[in-house]
Amino acid sequence: MNTSVITDTDFLHQPAKYKGKVREIYAIGADELLIIATDRLSAFDVVFPNGIPDKGRVLNQLSLFWFNLLADIIPNHIVSADINDLPPLFRQFEDKLRGRFVLAVKAKRIDVECVVRGYLAGSGWKEYQESQTVCGVKLPAGLQLASKLPEPIFTPATKEEVGEHDINVSFDYVANEIGLELATKLKNTSIAIYNEAAKYAESRGVILADTKFEFGLVNDDLILIDEILTPDSSRFWQVKDYEPGKIQSSSFDKQYIRDYLETLDWNKQPPAPQLPMNLVKETSRRYKEIFSILTGNDFVIDES
Repeated sequence: MNTSVITDTDFLHQPAKYKGKVREIYAIGADELLIIATDRLSAFDVVFPNGIPDKGRVLNQLSLFWFNLLADIIPNHIVSADINDLPPLFRQFEDKLRGRFVLAVKAKRIDVECVVRGYLAGSGWKEYQESQTVCGVKLPAGLQLASKLPEPIFTPATKEEVGEHDINVSFDYVANEIGLELATKLKNTSIAIYNEAAKYAESRGVILADTKFEFGLVNDDLILIDEILTPDSSRFWQVKDYEPGKIQSSSFDKQYIRDYLETLDWNKQPPAPQLPMNLVKETSRRYKEIFSILTGNDFVIDES
């Protein structure tokens, strides 16, 4: 089993069309993309020097699971994740790419982070303490850290480039940028996906506290793109350990690393500090564990 850490795709000797915080994208003809999930870690929108073993594969495989489970709600960008469909130019690197790539339809990305919160955490909790609102949504008084909200709320953010912080914005801001009709569709679709995913996750003993989606347009039709419902894009807590009013120590997501980073004398700007190896190993373990809990399968790399 190939468990080496891959933090870039320079080994392909091909220019990437786009390099994101975690993914690198290559154009395949005019209508398709090869999207590769590396093991890079970003937190507070800054990429760290350490890679997390098998992280890219976990994100890729878990996204594929969710894309399939939620396909009745909205179409997605997946064309194939079969190693046999890897374009000939990349076939010689199949050992490194196995489990961490998808072929996807090329879509026009909508530059909005579509965040849905069912619980109060992260930047939402910080804003609530200051104004009793999150992205312009008024919330009841007296909520605690990690409180369950009366109903899920749509709290979008801007989609910034690598090294720049995404900014929480209101629904009205999004509507002004992309139009009320499309903004409303993003909101309603995001909440519908969240509700279905949260229901499923709870059946597996997991709370989906919040998550974010990205959407694109293909011939004016809305589709899901990028990743969905992974420990990079979501907060997952164990139902059995859930207790409002405190940090959820049994989280299966990047909050484990964010909590560590909050203890450092670091201004959340590049360059990012080196992460201790015990933190790297524990993060890898947690990512694999939430994969297993949600899918019902052990995390393995198909070597066939």
